[in-house]
Formats: sequence, C-alpha cells, structure tokens
Amino acid sequence: MKDSQAITSIAERHLKNHVSLRQSISNSMVMAYRGVCKMRRTPEQFFDVTVQPILFTLMFTYIFGGAIAGDVQSYLPIIIPGILVQTVISTSIVTGVQLREDMDKGVFNRFRTLPIARISPLAGALLADMIRYGIATVLTIVMGYIMGYRPELLGIAIGGVLVMGAAWCISWIFAFFGVIARTASSVQGISMMVLFPLTFLSNAFVPAKTLPDWLQVFVNFNPISHLVSAVRLLASSGTIDQEFWLTLLGALAIVLIFAPLTVRAYMRKA
Repeated sequence: MKDSQAITSIAERHLKNHVSLRQSISNSMVMAYRGVCKMRRTPEQFFDVTVQPILFTLMFTYIFGGAIAGDVQSYLPIIIPGILVQTVISTSIVTGVQLREDMDKGVFNRFRTLPIARISPLAGALLADMIRYGIATVLTIVMGYIMGYRPELLGIAIGGVLVMGAAWCISWIFAFFGVIARTASSVQGISMMVLFPLTFLSNAFVPAKTLPDWLQVFVNFNPISHLVSAVRLLASSGTIDQEFWLTLLGALAIVLIFAPLTVRAYMRKA
C-alpha cells in the first residue's frame, strides 16, 4: 500500500522542463571543470597554444619586419597585436573539433539524459577553452616583450581580455560546425577555410592602405581588422575608441546568432 502511494505521488508531481539561470550557470561551470580535467590528462592539447605563439611571433616578425616597417623594432607594435589576435582566434577552432570527437564517442548522448541545462555541455566546453586562450595570450605578449616590444601595460592587459572574449564568442561558430559536420577532420577543414581569409585578409600583418583598393573594402569591414585596431590602440596608449565597441558589438551578435543555432542543432543530432 505504501509503495503504491509512493508511486502515485511521484506520478502526480509536476516536472519542470526548464532550469533556472542560476542552475544553468552552475551546470556550465561543472562541465567547464570536466573540460579542464580532460586537458590535464591530455597535455598534448596545449601544443598549439604554446608552440604556435612563439613560432609565429618569431617567423612573421623577422620575415616581414624589414620589408614593411624598415626594421624589426618598428614592426613590433604592428605585428604583436596582429599575432595575438591571429593566434588566439585560431585556437578557437579546437573547440569544434573536440566537440565533434565527444559526440562521436557518445559522451554528449549521456549528457542529454541528465537533468541539466541543455546549453551547459556546450557552454562548459567553451568556458574551459578560455584557459587555452589565456596561455596563448600570455605567451604572445611575453615573446614580444623579449624581442623588445614595450606596450602600455594596462592597455595590453585589457586588449588581451578583449581578444580572449572575442575568441570565446567566435568559438560558437566552430562549435556549430562541430555539431553539424560528420567528422572531426571536416570540422577542422571548414573552420580553416572560414578563418584564414578573415585573419590574413585583415590589417593584422600589413597596413590596410598598402593593399589594392578593392581589397581594402573587405579589410575595412572585416571584424578581425576592428579587433586588431582596438588592441593596437590599447597597447600603444591605453585608449578605448570606437573599434573597441564595434568589436564588442560584433562579438555579442555572433553569440546571439550562433549560440541558439548550436544548441538547437546539438539537441537534434547529439
């Protein structure tokens, strides 16, 4: 009799099909901790954020420094913010690749059966990657300092945070690719095809005025160019101008568009 009453009382409960904002944040933080533990057990995931900043800074500075600015020291204020943006943004591709790998292994199928916020597995994975962005940011700035780069400290710190925030927002695009693509290799291929024109057809490595007129139109509208310009001004004088606010607006627009798309696609296919 007691058992039947217990079953009846459970059946009559009103089950919620949504979670609060507080619980969503809590679930996302737990998933972020899972991502950190995963990184700790696979340290090879840090190779791109440790080797690439050093390699790219040395390579691009010494190859283009004399041709573009006349000498390496004059080129450092131009190239270091550009390398910083290019390196950290490129790192965000890994988010989509690892997401696809987890989905292929069935990990996210298990997450769907848990009483957690739908967005938390995705948001947690993206939050964990902020550690990777931080490592790439610090190494790029330190490498530039060793080579003689002397930015305004508070300005470059704000610029680094801005780049990391923009990378997190852009990673939602690659997370979307990770959900809709069939394999991890295809995610990487699609992401590189999207990212390469944005990073190299920008003002990250050369002044926009040196490019052909038709290409300057694309460069001036490229959101990566706005991000690079904002970081350069912050690093040189600590000033926040319209480029900073345009970058924030663009990053917010990416999240508002791709976060719902990614979550919806994930719930259909994960």
